[in-house]
Amino acid sequence: MIERFYLKEYLSFKEAELEFKAGLIVFTGPSGSGKSILMRSLLASLGLDSVDASVCESSVAWKIDEECYGISNEFPNIFRHVKKEKASFFINNQRTSKSSMETISSGHLRHLSLKDYSDFDSAALLGLLDERIFLEDKQHQEWLNAHKKIFGETKILVNELNTIEEQEKKLTELKEFAAYEIAKIDSIKPTIGEDEELQIIKKQLSKKEKITEAIKSSDAIFSYENQVNNVLSLLDIESGFFDDAMNELRNVFETSLEKMELLEEVSVEDILNRIESLSELKRRYGGIEEALEYRDQKVKELEAYETIEHSKTELTKKIQVHQSQLSELSSQLSLARNNEIAITLERLNNYLSMLYLRPATLQLETIEHHSLGTDRVVLGLEGTRLEKLSSGEFNRLRLALLALRVESMEHSGRVLMLDEIDANLSGEESMSVAKVLRHLSTHYQIFVISHQPQLTSMGDQHFLIYKDDESRVRELNEEERIEEIARIISGESVSDEARGFARDLFERAQCV
Repeated sequence: MIERFYLKEYLSFKEAELEFKAGLIVFTGPSGSGKSILMRSLLASLGLDSVDASVCESSVAWKIDEECYGISNEFPNIFRHVKKEKASFFINNQRTSKSSMETISSGHLRHLSLKDYSDFDSAALLGLLDERIFLEDKQHQEWLNAHKKIFGETKILVNELNTIEEQEKKLTELKEFAAYEIAKIDSIKPTIGEDEELQIIKKQLSKKEKITEAIKSSDAIFSYENQVNNVLSLLDIESGFFDDAMNELRNVFETSLEKMELLEEVSVEDILNRIESLSELKRRYGGIEEALEYRDQKVKELEAYETIEHSKTELTKKIQVHQSQLSELSSQLSLARNNEIAITLERLNNYLSMLYLRPATLQLETIEHHSLGTDRVVLGLEGTRLEKLSSGEFNRLRLALLALRVESMEHSGRVLMLDEIDANLSGEESMSVAKVLRHLSTHYQIFVISHQPQLTSMGDQHFLIYKDDESRVRELNEEERIEEIARIISGESVSDEARGFARDLFERAQCV
């Protein structure tokens, strides 16, 4: 759950700090007071939205996978979004990326908007069925896990087989090309670093005669060696430094002349041809090392081509075994789902009845194999296609699915954030939504902006967002909550009749 939230300098808010409890948390306030701004900031603090607040920060009771994200757990863990010149993201004062923060948060928090159809996907509905079956039949979970594993392995094997069959169509051409490429590189037999050495030799050859003549003409310096030593002796100066220098010079000249003599045996034409051959390899492959790596790759490909028929036979056998296993497992999964679907539909329609919605239809169809079996779940609402539902119907249908999922949840503590959940509903419809949300709040911490007195009265915490020179937010006590419910009922001019109705509504809600 989210335990604390802090916001600084975002649009109409200068600063806000809130402490949250578990359960249903309701935000109300006049239009334009900043309710949506606050909700977006709360999401942004967890990496799930982008805002320009100076700081938005949440303290959460979530456990982070330390090995995966390299972030140590603290209690609570503190998520922070800071915006100066650009946005920065931190968890426990350690800088992280927005995508990492979003991934961590998404594992604990769901933000439901009208654009989100994921709860109605076949995979999500199959997951709902399977979760309910798991409660009574642990074997079903083992079958499903085995099916996912074998399906993934089969997919890899089929891809390998398809690659081989494609290669097989042009196998002769591929073999000839690989052999040609290997022979081309082998004809040159390059070695790493050879081109640099040849460039040095080429440079030396171009200056060989000049170097030899220059050394010979400089030999005269050694004829003055004794005279210099005599002068140093007369000056009472130790001549060791001069002797060392002359010996070093003599060694340089001798070594250089020896190198020049060795170059006499080198063919300039051979060197230039070799350099050109290596340059061609570098132009074609990017470098000598890359050319040798490419050669090794082609050798391996050639070996693989030679054994391709054997590989194809082995892969085909493995795929047949896997497909047989998948067929058996998918049959077991389908049988269990067919036994469960009528019970699930009955429970779903109970919630839909509470929410004043028409009954749903839930059907299991057989399709091509996928990771969850051969089943597809099709959900409908009597007389209306899902994409034609009003926003109120859409939200209530999704609430029913969430309530159904809660029946099979073993752990609580996750977070739900809901957009416009009770907008444009009648009083009865709003109360039905409020009761289902109260039920869901036993497993979720739920944040909701409410427009109706029914849902507002059901909240475990109630925060009022209001605006004077800036937007402000504060938690309401019981009497303040009754006054705010009365304002929602009658508008800014609150009547005694509205207060009486609000008090009655609030007191009845506490007994639900």
